[in-house]
Amino acid sequence: MNKSRIDAIYKYAGVSRRVLAAFFLCISLSQTACSMDDKLPRNQIPELFHPHRTEFNCKYELTVTPALDPQAEAWYQEALALDTPDLWKDDRNWPRIIELYTKAAERKHWKAMNNLATLYQTGVWGLRDSDKVLVARNSKAAMALTEDAMRMGVPLAYAVMGNYYADGFVVKRDATAAWAFWQQAADMGSSYAQFTVGRSLNAVFDDPNHTFWGNSVIGIKMLECAFAQSNGDAALALGVTLHIKDKPRALRYLHEGVKFGNAGAANYLRGEFQEVGGLAPHGIDNARADRYEVFSDALKHNPDLRFPNLDKVLPLPPAKLPQWNGKPEDLLNAAKPVMPMPAPPAATPGANLSGRAHIPQGWVLPKEAMPLAAETSDGRQVSSQYEGTAVRFTGYWLPQLLSPRTQAHLLWNQDQAPQQYAQGDLFEGLRNGLTSADGRIMWHYMGMPQQLALPALAAQVRSGLWRIASANPAAMILCDGADPCPQSGVWQPTIPAEHPLKSLVNWRWRQSAVLQGQRFPEPDKDWLVDVASDMVTWQLVEAG
Repeated sequence: MNKSRIDAIYKYAGVSRRVLAAFFLCISLSQTACSMDDKLPRNQIPELFHPHRTEFNCKYELTVTPALDPQAEAWYQEALALDTPDLWKDDRNWPRIIELYTKAAERKHWKAMNNLATLYQTGVWGLRDSDKVLVARNSKAAMALTEDAMRMGVPLAYAVMGNYYADGFVVKRDATAAWAFWQQAADMGSSYAQFTVGRSLNAVFDDPNHTFWGNSVIGIKMLECAFAQSNGDAALALGVTLHIKDKPRALRYLHEGVKFGNAGAANYLRGEFQEVGGLAPHGIDNARADRYEVFSDALKHNPDLRFPNLDKVLPLPPAKLPQWNGKPEDLLNAAKPVMPMPAPPAATPGANLSGRAHIPQGWVLPKEAMPLAAETSDGRQVSSQYEGTAVRFTGYWLPQLLSPRTQAHLLWNQDQAPQQYAQGDLFEGLRNGLTSADGRIMWHYMGMPQQLALPALAAQVRSGLWRIASANPAAMILCDGADPCPQSGVWQPTIPAEHPLKSLVNWRWRQSAVLQGQRFPEPDKDWLVDVASDMVTWQLVEAG
């Protein structure tokens, strides 16, 4: 077949020459194995990249990906907490991280699948000893995880496959295939791909050699779609794009980019607030520049941080800056997502009693009474003891009438509580209200108290990504998003569970620090999410 004919088919089918060549080779050799290989997701090259497309339909990754299994999500968050930049790579528990990601991936947690594939693709080497392998490369496992996610319809997996073709990882390097996968991923809803493609289209002329094309209308639409998904890179790109022609919008995009966790946006604003004629609406503002620098440094160290409540400590002008003691950690913590303070635990048995019957809050007697090991070294066995005898074992003992015969006896027994005695003490007399006719009292050993396990904090709190509210509001305060804020504080938005865009709103990274009398964020204007303000219910998480 001549070259012009192949080029015509190539243009019509929208596939790369590499794929067509393989196809014709398979036909000529009649190899059934070829058809099997072509069914692999890596070989299902999407439609050819169209840099001058005229339409783009914005889709969101979280609305099209499979629901995450709760247990898998817990394992995923635990793995993220262990893979912390606060520890040297050498000191992180990589076997446990891989184990947690693997368990989550087995339950089809697509984010865990992606993270695990990345670790297997790149491998991890020590910093102290660069020859020490902490996580071995495993290209076969990385590709298998990515293709499995593609079969699940995960947009990010298609974007990752584009990266594989761009880098020549497992597959042969092929820019045509890479751009086809990135375009497919962007159309499916991947914010990463929407940023990647949108940035390249956001130009005034074509320069394929430097991978950009003059299609800013579609490029901006893609960047805005990624921004709606809290993509910090897209926020930075939009802010830089609008720097000259619309400074107020540019400032808002960049400020939101800091909330989304983009170090570049924070550093960009630091420079703008130190520059004459920059984005600062009232001229040079070093106080704000200093605060943006704190956030920039923190995000360079840990890109997983998010600061939805940035306005609490760094509101945009003309709002006045709140007081700050100069400690970076206080500035950062105030802006982090807030988790409501856990409810105080219910009183444990004995916590409200006094004297010998008191058992500290959070401690309970065991189901099986075991004395201290040191007190059983002589072989003595636990047995009940009569009143007035010397206590054999340290711990709590419960007094009971030896032979209850009447209803009064049974009620007396019910009213008794375990009491603490040390080895060698004499059991106290408890015969007030009793006569010799009521019989003797027997003391029964109940053991030593054991501390109840505290409720586990969310992995995000333990890793420092979230913080717990300093105090819960005195009462649940709810407000319609179309009404002014009734009380200053940190507010959490929610929309009904049946709303198709709930996954873009009902998250901690959508929280907002709002002052009394101010308006709440408007989803369609501030987040570019097509949700009306009156559809949103805001709940006060932390007053202040």
